Amino acid sequence: MAPSPSVPSDQVDVRGPRFAATVTSVVIALVLLLSSVSQPAALVLLALQTAVFATTAALGPKQGPYGQFFARFVAPRLGPTREREPVAPLRFAQLVGFVFGAAGVVGFALGLALPSSAATLAGVVATAFALVAAFLNAAFGLCLGCELYPLALRLRGARPQPSQ
Repeated sequence: MAPSPSVPSDQVDVRGPRFAATVTSVVIALVLLLSSVSQPAALVLLALQTAVFATTAALGPKQGPYGQFFARFVAPRLGPTREREPVAPLRFAQLVGFVFGAAGVVGFALGLALPSSAATLAGVVATAFALVAAFLNAAFGLCLGCELYPLALRLRGARPQPSQ
């Protein structure tokens, strides 16, 4: 899907990432609920969400699964966007989500393989951190990964680009 000529490719409608954060919040809340009933089901669902994080971090929020769904089915029913945000911090936020999701997957998998409550607890805690971050974005528009992005750039020795 090619971007329209009037929309910079490094900018995205803010409603798309908030939609994705809402779906992510629901999925991760379901993972946490499932983990008390069926740890294997929670593991599979969290692995799928972690794959979504990885895909969106690699390809960007417009090309990630939730971004594609938003563009095809939700955005056409909304009015024109009045606010955009840069893509790079959103990709970084998805990378942070991937790290927490992957830690959760490892914790749940180790908990199944070596019936260890400590490993399972680590999986639950990592998953809960991902839920908090997704919920803050969905409910309040506060993207924790986006807030950390300038710090990550400084640690790498790069300078953040000013927002347009």
